[in-house]
Amino acid sequence: MRKHLIRLAIVACSLVTGALMGSAALHAAEKAKAVIKLVDGKEVGTVELLEIPAGVLLTAKFKGLPAGTHAIHIHAVGKCEPPFRSAGGHFNPEKTKHGLMAEEGLHSGDMPNIHVAENGTSTVEIWNPMVNLFPEEEGSLRDSDGSAIVIHQRPDDYKTDPAGAAGARIACGVIK
Repeated sequence: MRKHLIRLAIVACSLVTGALMGSAALHAAEKAKAVIKLVDGKEVGTVELLEIPAGVLLTAKFKGLPAGTHAIHIHAVGKCEPPFRSAGGHFNPEKTKHGLMAEEGLHSGDMPNIHVAENGTSTVEIWNPMVNLFPEEEGSLRDSDGSAIVIHQRPDDYKTDPAGAAGARIACGVIK
């Protein structure tokens, strides 16, 4: 619990600092993008990443995913060779347990599920305060082996270690 309170305090300080710095800081922000593809290579969307004062804002737009609820995670390796095992496990530099509801912490790559409409579309914004886009900083998605966005077959149950019982990896995109 203490660890989560410290993270919240850091986020609060970052938000205040960012507000004081104004729009000039946002113009110098780091950006990245992942093109998301299914196992068969069909492109089904993009995830744009923007460094903000309190982490990274991910804006995901999908068209052609299976309808329903799916886990979306940041994975530790910037490779997307079908069936996407090449992306490694979840991005987890702190070596914590999986899940938004885990008492022992959560992976930096754990994020809320996405919901895909019957027509295969979904647009979502996700704030992740535990990662950054600066290669030289701890928690960077641009470390020596890169990172990837992975969409899973099922929803994340937010507690089962190591991957939330989310099932097969159905789509993947390297963060560039």
